[in-house]
Amino acid sequence: MTFDLVIRHGTVATASDVFKADIGIRDERIVAIADRIPDGDRVIDASGKLVLPGGLDTHCHLDQPQVPGLASKGARMADGFRSGSISAAFGGTTTIVPFCVQHRGQSLTAAVADYHARAEGQSVTDYGFHLIVSDPTPAVLGQELPALIRRGHTSLKVYMTYEAMQLSDRQILDVFETARREKAIVLIHAENHEIIGWLADRLERAGRTSPVAHAHSRPLPVEREATHRAVTLAEIAGVPLVIVHVTGGDPLTEIRRARERGHVVIAETCPQYLLLTEQDLDMPDMLGAKVMCSPPPRDTAAQAALWQGIEDGTVDIFNSDHAPYRFDAEGKLKAGPAPSFRAVANGIPGLETRMPILFSEGVMKGRIDLSRFVALTATNNAKLYGLAPRKGTIAIGADADIALWDPEKRVTIENGMLHHNVDYTPFEGLEIQGWPVTVLSRGEVIVDQGQLLARPGRGCFLTQETSSTWKTREIRSWI
Repeated sequence: MTFDLVIRHGTVATASDVFKADIGIRDERIVAIADRIPDGDRVIDASGKLVLPGGLDTHCHLDQPQVPGLASKGARMADGFRSGSISAAFGGTTTIVPFCVQHRGQSLTAAVADYHARAEGQSVTDYGFHLIVSDPTPAVLGQELPALIRRGHTSLKVYMTYEAMQLSDRQILDVFETARREKAIVLIHAENHEIIGWLADRLERAGRTSPVAHAHSRPLPVEREATHRAVTLAEIAGVPLVIVHVTGGDPLTEIRRARERGHVVIAETCPQYLLLTEQDLDMPDMLGAKVMCSPPPRDTAAQAALWQGIEDGTVDIFNSDHAPYRFDAEGKLKAGPAPSFRAVANGIPGLETRMPILFSEGVMKGRIDLSRFVALTATNNAKLYGLAPRKGTIAIGADADIALWDPEKRVTIENGMLHHNVDYTPFEGLEIQGWPVTVLSRGEVIVDQGQLLARPGRGCFLTQETSSTWKTREIRSWI
């Protein structure tokens, strides 16, 4: 057997095992894993390196249109598929799944066509789309959404907040019903919109308009209540559910209770909720706006609860929720130099730093082992969103999406070293141990020793199979 590339002398990690092996690659796929493999056309010496599956970031926002009433507050996203995918690749991520947003009054099919046009010829990594359903008309639910799911768009997202995206409970149930019929997986942004508005009105009337008031308008009970309600709706409709960007112990408790009842609920968290707190929003000169995201960062008790959830298996996936807005008049400050918190774009950048942060804070600090890291950042995402076994693991037949990590490499995060188009990082000055030094996508070296070697547009669009959550067992419904 001949090989296009052989990776030799590395320590390979999957979600279940860690072992020494050589890897043989041919025609973009892994075709051999053995103690010793003959030389290929090219050989990479991975001595002293960890050979990990390329990560999947399945919660990121890129090149979304500017529309008032969204989380963006009409601000322009700084990253499209080109800069976003490059940033991802430098952080060890080889597959991204951002969101295709349907706006009110818009055909869902037209939204997908527009998003394909935005991605065409841009990405250096492979990519897919989640569909955001914000206008579930009879035509969308009866015709467009089923057709798109059957074409490989098997994941969709709904919102319980944001004026232009929020669905009522009844509308959510309607979407869930279609998802059950077509065996799609649903993600949900769980915050109580009415409580947020009620609190925000009173904060503004009291003159409390700085960025930290954003956190005060969205306290943890807002997320707890919505998580409970989202899980209840999913139980009634009989669909598996992904609760995205979980921030603390209260929503994790709701998720654990649902699982005890036998329901399939997946929990996701993000780096900002492990490292940032509400106090980071309480900065002078609007600087706190840089870390405004929704839900907001909480406190050290919430961080501890999340780490417990990561360690005990309650948290299933770890993604960035990359939402790239610059700190300027087109981004965070679009409404002026000192706007009310209600007019500031919600979201922070994090595609490139996601995996290094969890590796350093989790693996290197002894909170999780290497296999758990792989599961959280790659394998579980691939299984959940219908991309396994092609993506998310090192196995015979899988795409040769591989990142070689130097566990001894120490890096102090500075925005100038990152590859996104945002003019700041919320993790400035954070010291990291462990960083990907060589990254392959389908057997092609796309990043090596700090250099981009891939051409934009080489990334392929990925259709998704049925989520693993539908394959485990039949899910009970009340209808």
